[in-house]
Amino acid sequence: MNDTFLKACRGEETDYTPVWLMRQAGRYLKEYQEVRSKVDFLTLCKTPELAAKVTLQPIDILNVDAAILFSDILIPIEAMGMHLEFSDKKGPVLGDPVRNKAGVDRLVIPDTEDSMGFVLETIRILRRELSDRVPLIGFSGAPYTLATYIIEGGSSKNFMHTKKMMYQNPGLFGALLEKITAVTIEYLSAQIRAGAQAVQLFDSWAGILTPYDYENVIFPYVKTAVKALKKFDVPVIYFANDCAGILKIVKKCGADVIGVDWRVDMQKAAKKIGKKASIQGNLDPCVLFAPKEHIEERVQDILNKAEGTRGHIFNLGHGILPETPVENAIAMVEIVHRLSRKK
Repeated sequence: MNDTFLKACRGEETDYTPVWLMRQAGRYLKEYQEVRSKVDFLTLCKTPELAAKVTLQPIDILNVDAAILFSDILIPIEAMGMHLEFSDKKGPVLGDPVRNKAGVDRLVIPDTEDSMGFVLETIRILRRELSDRVPLIGFSGAPYTLATYIIEGGSSKNFMHTKKMMYQNPGLFGALLEKITAVTIEYLSAQIRAGAQAVQLFDSWAGILTPYDYENVIFPYVKTAVKALKKFDVPVIYFANDCAGILKIVKKCGADVIGVDWRVDMQKAAKKIGKKASIQGNLDPCVLFAPKEHIEERVQDILNKAEGTRGHIFNLGHGILPETPVENAIAMVEIVHRLSRKK
């Protein structure tokens, strides 16, 4: 197996810098669009054969060094008892947002095999289909990010309801986060048992908090989840979006790899994280709209700035955009491999 990604996660010597892309299975690929045209998004997530098919597409097309399970971070929220649907205009919509004690009490901690067995079956199919070509990454939303969707009922611009609960009813907010953390741990543990060879926690909305609130209210649950997952012998990646102001806190979470977004200079991020974790990132996804010569310059800059880190995994600073030219994504992967390969 090409285990370059896993070696970098563990801080071991690699022949080149491994690369994968957040949302690498998705709408920018015509092969994905062909599959998606026949089913709605949730059906795609819940049909193991189809979810496995689109997970594999970028491995063949882009030549990336890891596969990431095709699913959605809101799958466990639906299993907790909330109605979930996806709108082309509004994105995810969760019915009856949770904003009081009755709502929190109503949420269940589901058994992953019983309520999300399709995710585990997708993983089992992928391990067979990958035939040990590259490692498979499982994932979940981090507790706080999942809480924002539960409280807001979907995406939000200012997260007013989430912050109102956090400030006005911290006990209730803590009870909700405890329940979500238990679900996250169980969900990712089940993914690992099914065959995921690394897992990533996506904290997409961590950056909307003040450093004080992140450290004192949210971060304890991140550490709890990471610690529980560390009992398995697989790397744990923690990605906090918009992390520049909280990196000194984030680096203490205990994860094997810290993912950083594009808003922070890679050299400064690496210096803050130090040698206790590997670093993942952090090309601005919009750079992939540039000419290939410019993409190469930007890749080289990030590789230079990540030199000397415990381990570097090249990635975008967030998910690849649907309008991205596929040929530029392919070129970026080739550039990373070529420029970083040891002579």
